[in-house]
This record gives sequence, C-alpha cells and structure tokens, in this order.
Amino acid sequence: MGRVSLKVIPGSSVVEVKIVGDEIRVKLHAKPEGGKANKELIELISKKLKIPRSNIKIVKGFSSRKKVLDIEGLTEEEILEGFLK
Repeated sequence: MGRVSLKVIPGSSVVEVKIVGDEIRVKLHAKPEGGKANKELIELISKKLKIPRSNIKIVKGFSSRKKVLDIEGLTEEEILEGFLK
C-alpha cells in the first residue's frame, strides 16, 4: 500500500495532477462543499492510476487542502509514475 500527501486546489478551471518540486498538486473543478471535492479527487486519482475507487482512502485532511491518501495495490513509486503519465 502506498501513502501519498498532496495539496488540493478546488474550484479550478482545469482538472490536473502536477508534481511541483516535492509536492503533488491536484486541481479540481468541484468546490469544497458537501464532500464534492473529495469525491472528484478520488475519481480523478482512480482514472489517472487505472485502479478502482475503492482502493483509495483519504486518511487525513477530509476538510483541508492538504490530504494524505492510502492507495491499495500500488507502491509510492508506482503512484508517482502514474501521476507523471
């Protein structure tokens, strides 16, 4: 299981995953209301890494821009490689 920390930028005009320095930044369309941004985040990560949504869990930062995710079935290196594609 891989664990990654990332920064979420909700309400963006584009949806993307970028690695800037040693930080993973995820831009989302959804506003941080009623868990919409968290749901979009999990869907985006699922598509980007080609894994089921059920393999992704937010373990820290439910209501924060800084989040920690546990991703089952992939190592941290595989996760970073998937974000770079």
